Amino acid sequence: MTPGIARRLASMLYEALLLFAIAFFAGFAFYFASRGAPLEGWMRAAHQLLLCAVFAAYFLWCWLRGGQTLAMKAWRIRLVQVSPRKALLRFFLALLLVPTGISLLWALMDRERQFLHDRLAGTRLVAA
Repeated sequence: MTPGIARRLASMLYEALLLFAIAFFAGFAFYFASRGAPLEGWMRAAHQLLLCAVFAAYFLWCWLRGGQTLAMKAWRIRLVQVSPRKALLRFFLALLLVPTGISLLWALMDRERQFLHDRLAGTRLVAA
């Protein structure tokens, strides 16, 4: 059974709070390692790459370990039909499609209410 859109959106909001905390600690580590150098030029790009890599590691580790991040556990949502390749594809598709709202609008029109990044990656969200 597919979890409702409101439940998935609430999970995404919770996930955003968790990502803020993860970004805070990764940013602190970067700041410490760079000895407080200003985030300009290549340092900004390196910082953004680090954050993307840390977020990818968090999501891939959670999805491949049990199909759930902490927010997904709290809202009883599980990712199924996932493999390392599909998880990586899902991460990068979500990185592009969720902030633009395309994936969310797709879920409103999809017959099974799946997000576009799940459809394209071949994964599914189910009630846990």
